[in-house]
Amino acid sequence: MKKKILACLLILFPIFSLGIAKADTVKSKYIIASDSSFAPFVFQNSNNEYTGIDMDLIKAIAKDQGFEIEITNPGFDAAISAVQAGQADGIIAGMSVTDARKATFDFSDSYYTANTILGVKESSTIASYEDLKDKTVGVKNGTASQTFLTENQSKYGYKIKTFSDGSSMYDSLNTGAIDAVMDDEPVLKYSISQGQKLKTPIAGTPIGETAFAVKKGTNPELIQMFNKGLANLKANGEFQKILDKYLASGAATTSTITVDETTIWGLLQNNYKQLLSGLGITLALALISFAIAIVIGIIFGMFSVSPYKSLRLISEIFVDVVRGIPLMILAAFIFWGIPNFIESITGHQSPINDFVAGTIALSLNAAAYIAEIVRGGIQAVPVGQMEASRSLGISYGKTMRKIILPQATKLMLPNFVNQFVIALKDTTIVSAIGLVELFQTGKIIIARNYQSFKMYAILAIFYLVIITLLTRLAKRLEKRIR
Repeated sequence: MKKKILACLLILFPIFSLGIAKADTVKSKYIIASDSSFAPFVFQNSNNEYTGIDMDLIKAIAKDQGFEIEITNPGFDAAISAVQAGQADGIIAGMSVTDARKATFDFSDSYYTANTILGVKESSTIASYEDLKDKTVGVKNGTASQTFLTENQSKYGYKIKTFSDGSSMYDSLNTGAIDAVMDDEPVLKYSISQGQKLKTPIAGTPIGETAFAVKKGTNPELIQMFNKGLANLKANGEFQKILDKYLASGAATTSTITVDETTIWGLLQNNYKQLLSGLGITLALALISFAIAIVIGIIFGMFSVSPYKSLRLISEIFVDVVRGIPLMILAAFIFWGIPNFIESITGHQSPINDFVAGTIALSLNAAAYIAEIVRGGIQAVPVGQMEASRSLGISYGKTMRKIILPQATKLMLPNFVNQFVIALKDTTIVSAIGLVELFQTGKIIIARNYQSFKMYAILAIFYLVIITLLTRLAKRLEKRIR
């Protein structure tokens, strides 16, 4: 009898072990980067929570394998760069496996077979790829759909226009800037379910497999845990439940949204917490970076009028270099370039926080312009006042503090106000590194409901009110000082 029981246990052991197969963790917590707007794989619901196939899947696998994760959603391009720079350990973002990406990333087993499909406006006469001749097709940058279009461009004679995000691409289609879009089939059909007046005249074409990825040669245990967790979820049926939740007929329209988001009031009512959070980050970013910029700018501004040639040369180099580099490139260099450079030298990853990187970039950019404001303000004071003070035996430093700077400050103040307004507007640019400030918050909301006109109108009003209030406050301060 005991032998029979033992035999049964030996037979059942592989079955039980399939459901509890686990890999060993190396880190106490893994940072997983993802897209911010790629429904139904990842998108933000009305509770400001990221949801979708990818979000549910990685959470279920982490629970199954017993490891802790922290998910960030900076957007697809930023997520890829974050993994390459060491700011994240892995990426799950509806990412297609391609030969080019295999040179940079190690991929898990596939969890979804992707189809690409063409989308056109309901009124369009396009019914085949041949009808695309001399027309413009939009596609998101770095996707398998872009690879498909590039490979077939000479065959069908269309033009390709790339976009960094889906909402911009679909907006361009709706306004007639492009004639068609190509996107992953579930993504395009989700947009139709959310009210986009589009159709898909051509059947989808398989473009490859979708998988989880890590930077090549790093975190092999994370790939192993993902594969084992995925196998377990498939075996117990949990994986299919996740797919059905978002891809089954009618599932894409299921939402926690209870307010009509087709009106401006509905958008505000349903997303005000999210917008206020983005506004808080925008104001904090602008205020902190401008305060730092004032200090740096005054130092280099004083250098620029110094009697010492070496200090004037240092100031000139700083201003020319910083002003000569576009802010977006400066932010990308600080956030991704510097950590990559440090890793290539030391062999250790040294990620920089996105808010810190954005603050540094904005501070340096504004400081270069403030340095020129300071130089111009000081030089606007008649030179005879410096000469008269020096002829009376008063030192250069005391003359600057007591005579020149008080007059120059009154001349510089209006320009400082203008520079702060510019710095506030420039916070939208650093959203390119994945920082979710007010502008990026609006884009995330648009990716869910496709109400771009109304959402951008709301954002414009936000910025208009803030900048108007700050400008009037600064003008009052200017009058009091004068």
